Amino acid sequence: MSLNKSVLLDFLEVLDNEISRKITLVAVGGTAMTLLDLKPSTVDVDFTIPSDDKPEFDKALANVPHGFKVDAWPDGMVFSQSLPNDYLEKSIEIANFRHIRLKALHPIDIVVTKIGRLDSRDIQDIEACIKRFNISKKQIEERATTIDYTGNEEIYQNNLKHVLEKFFQ
Repeated sequence: MSLNKSVLLDFLEVLDNEISRKITLVAVGGTAMTLLDLKPSTVDVDFTIPSDDKPEFDKALANVPHGFKVDAWPDGMVFSQSLPNDYLEKSIEIANFRHIRLKALHPIDIVVTKIGRLDSRDIQDIEACIKRFNISKKQIEERATTIDYTGNEEIYQNNLKHVLEKFFQ
């Protein structure tokens, strides 16, 4: 199922009705890119959520039939990477519902988290972020040093080198 921005926001509006207090959701990956109008749709829904807000989100999610894959990691975790503590303040405000404050990961953080997996779709997404937000080689190099990569660090460094060579001759 392909989820465009309108579908994502409608889903979160329904979810908002199941939540009893203010929480913050930070969209990551393709979800963030869709909300930032960098791509028309995403195939799944991915968030990182402050750990204090995650139980409330999980409870609401269990009560709302939705029919698509939703992943939520705590406290700046994105897939196998952990962003520095400033990820939340760097994230871009998207919408404020009654109970949900929705943000999207900053494009530089989208880039450094996509470097970890780096499949062909990730390369396209990285290119879109670099072009639309004028992200520099130096910005990527500096931000990449601040994340913790759970896995083979050599793979991440090789992927980083490949991205920098590909987009910054």
